[in-house]
Amino acid sequence: MKTLLCDCNRTMPLDAAMRERLSQALAKTPGASAEGLAEPHTLLCRREAASFQRAARSGDDLLVACTQERALFLELNEQTEGALPLAERPIRFVDVRETGGWSKDAGAAAPKLAALLAAAQLPEAEPVPTVSYRSQGRCLVVGPAEAAERAAAMLAERLETTLLVDGGALPQARERAVQAGRLTRLSGWLGAFQAEWESGNPIDLDLCTRCNACIAACPEGAIDFSYQVDLARCAGHRACVKACDAAGAIDFARAPQVLAETFDLVLDLRDAPAFTMHQKPQGYFHVGRDEAALVRAVLQLRELSGEFEKPKFFRYQAKLCAHSRNEQIGCSACIEVCSARAIRSDASRKGRKAGEGGGIVVEPHLCVGCGACSTVCPSGALGFAYPGAADQGRRLRTVLAAYRHAGGRDAALLLHSEGAGARLIGELGRAARVDAAVHGVPARVIPLALWHTASVGLDLWLSAIAFGASQVWVLLTDEEAPEYRRALAEQMAQAQAILAGLGYAGEHLRLLEARDARDLAALDAALRAPAAQGVAQAASFAVQGDKRATLDLALEHLLAQAPGAAETIALPAAGAPFGSLAIDAGKCTLCLSCVGACPEAALADNPERPQLRFIEKNCVQCGLCATTCPEQAITLQPRLWLAEGGRARKQARVLHEAEPYRCVKCGKPFGTLKAIEAMIGKLAGHAAFQGAAAERLKMCSDCRVVDIFSNPNEMKITDL
Repeated sequence: MKTLLCDCNRTMPLDAAMRERLSQALAKTPGASAEGLAEPHTLLCRREAASFQRAARSGDDLLVACTQERALFLELNEQTEGALPLAERPIRFVDVRETGGWSKDAGAAAPKLAALLAAAQLPEAEPVPTVSYRSQGRCLVVGPAEAAERAAAMLAERLETTLLVDGGALPQARERAVQAGRLTRLSGWLGAFQAEWESGNPIDLDLCTRCNACIAACPEGAIDFSYQVDLARCAGHRACVKACDAAGAIDFARAPQVLAETFDLVLDLRDAPAFTMHQKPQGYFHVGRDEAALVRAVLQLRELSGEFEKPKFFRYQAKLCAHSRNEQIGCSACIEVCSARAIRSDASRKGRKAGEGGGIVVEPHLCVGCGACSTVCPSGALGFAYPGAADQGRRLRTVLAAYRHAGGRDAALLLHSEGAGARLIGELGRAARVDAAVHGVPARVIPLALWHTASVGLDLWLSAIAFGASQVWVLLTDEEAPEYRRALAEQMAQAQAILAGLGYAGEHLRLLEARDARDLAALDAALRAPAAQGVAQAASFAVQGDKRATLDLALEHLLAQAPGAAETIALPAAGAPFGSLAIDAGKCTLCLSCVGACPEAALADNPERPQLRFIEKNCVQCGLCATTCPEQAITLQPRLWLAEGGRARKQARVLHEAEPYRCVKCGKPFGTLKAIEAMIGKLAGHAAFQGAAAERLKMCSDCRVVDIFSNPNEMKITDL
């Protein structure tokens, strides 16, 4: 790949020495290319545009280190004879100006620029299955009549509109379908909205001709240009009915009707939205009385006819899911964090064998691709698919390797959204260029854009530290839902507890909040926080698609490099992905129902002895064992156990064992002494378990069968 680097009219220190340093760093970074960096450019978008055209004609893949003039370069490529069309050779762009070239320490930013260029050169993520929408342009406009009519007029050229009004004057001319009533239910998504409304007014707007005869006839003025009867003012003389005799639009005896219809799009002009979640369904626009929001919504709605696709952002492996077993509920982290309400519980056993897990349903049409579900999922059953963890891990490793090869130290990764987050960083960079009091993005801070800030979590954060990052910061704006903030804070508390327990000094993870330009000063100060202690030697492992496998790789490296690891690291209870179990020996009967409930094979029995065995590495602290236990004998213990260098947590150990009960006939052990004695005690007064039947309770299954058929006259239905 050929990279075109420009110092933007000499406002960035991209001299020959820095370009050489960048070239050497990229040459050492696997998958990166230093081609093109030796050629100096000062005004690539203007005076030196011919250099871009020569590169475009070469047929090489191109990376332009400028995002401001993206549109110009794309147009220039189309106008350049011999240049490949974009469909055959896409052109990539990366911002190195606002992200570091304009900061006060830009002269020391070579390692960061190398990291940004290396990341931009990485291949695109592998495509994933898509989710399709089909819209025929049928739009429901809900709200006061005057506002709804005005909005519908703006949409009329492109969409087929239906108005659902609840009060307000209608125009004399009937230009579109109008329904009167109160919206009672709205569900669905782009191309598949189901709307229900209740209409209890005597006037049927479908039959009404708007002749105004009823308005003239009503002595109380109970009918106005809304063409609905104000029942509070109506005296019941029915003059309006007589005036409307020919059309028959007024019927006071008509029962309230519940009507339903399907729409592709919904524009909601009411004060309160029909959907209360943070991320509304695609195709639904709530603007209330905000005129600017109405204009934005209309512009988007006009383009929403046809077929559309988006990536299926998630992957779900039901066999790993710790939400439910046998209709018992365990982990519900994904359901609680989803701001689009795209995930729901299905803990029934329908379609599943006894003991099989899973129990959630994800609606892909509602999923907005935030990835928060994968961040909070302790087992890895839910994963962010586009880009996947392996792609993101490769990006982090490449970025930090290029930074290190260029001589950089104490890198801080600044994860931000592609939308509001990128705009804020751009504003900070511009402010640093013109304001002496603003530092800008420091040389050691590497901004990395994500589809959504909640899509990267504990496994990738710890991997980044293992790859050599000093810190990982996540920039939050108004785009993030409250659920995301809470989930990210909980997961960061887990990561920080682990790193502190391993002896790494300093604050390694932080949420940075900035809403708009008013918060730039605080953001500028936050980005200059001191570095935290990192690893002495960077890891080289590949991030896996399996979240738990990646966590194990990261922890192994962090432990091997740890300045002073504790044997046991206590973790916060909220969102803990690791831990042990405490068994109340006085309550536990070793019924082993917890073994059948465990979705991760952390609990197991011993065929040879009455034992409950436990592999701590497998435990995700879902709580299914505790909710399933009939004796309430299990308590979760969030922690990371690192005894024997972390090997002990991978080995099975006995949590509880009991004296076996031996068959009174053959002496073979079966069950536990406590369980059998408890059963005998509970059945002692039962009429069906007296005499020989009571004695058979003390026998193993083989001896019980022999005894029954040896004494057929004593056999009871309870013996079978």
